[in-house]
Amino acid sequence: MMRAAEEVASFAPAVEWAVSDGPVDYLVALDVMTKRVAAIREGRARELIWLLEHPPLYTAGTSAKDADLLNPGMLPVYRVGRGGQFTYHGPGQRIVYVMLDLKLRGADVRAFVTRLESWVIATLAQFNVKGETRRDRAGVWVKRRSETRFAEDKIAAIGLRVSGWVSSHGISLNVDPNLSHYGGIVPCGIRDAGITSLADLGLPLTLYDVDVALRASFQQAFGPAKLIDRVELVPSPLRSGVRKPMD
Repeated sequence: MMRAAEEVASFAPAVEWAVSDGPVDYLVALDVMTKRVAAIREGRARELIWLLEHPPLYTAGTSAKDADLLNPGMLPVYRVGRGGQFTYHGPGQRIVYVMLDLKLRGADVRAFVTRLESWVIATLAQFNVKGETRRDRAGVWVKRRSETRFAEDKIAAIGLRVSGWVSSHGISLNVDPNLSHYGGIVPCGIRDAGITSLADLGLPLTLYDVDVALRASFQQAFGPAKLIDRVELVPSPLRSGVRKPMD
């Protein structure tokens, strides 16, 4: 039997789904996301999943430690209100901004994060990659055999902000980013594990391949996702940069 929150979600309008081509300026994306979250909270807009890339940069969440910024001049640094510590964003990484109403999904932040992790794991499974979670480490991990032992590398990070029960920020999934850029920070404050990507695992996938898999897995986990031609509340210079993935 479905829980009451799932029954509510099943009657909610389809979540809007948009994909932007090319890197989107980080501050522009933050402005768009902030306005959209307010509109969702006030009932003026539908929920939204927004897939995009950013130029190379670091973001610092609310738990970030200054000592974990190893090379302050390497890339721009943005301190933001999401949870978590330092992370990297750049081309070849699929950013998934998740603007969903948690009141429709149980009003439980921890359970919501678990569902996001499960969504990523289901997406990776479509490429025969086994993603795993760790009780003491957020995000999604993969095991890799080294010469002497199994090592674990992070392939997807999750950092959220929840305001008025509407989420923002979200997921970064490494498809084929420049992994050397992680050398300027201690990613997520974790010093005893590595960072990987689908390309690093030997899978030469495109962002489009991953977008299709993300949407399929999302609809299984969260319900219908309606493709839109542009992101509402996006300033006009970005509107021509939003495309539809294949149905």
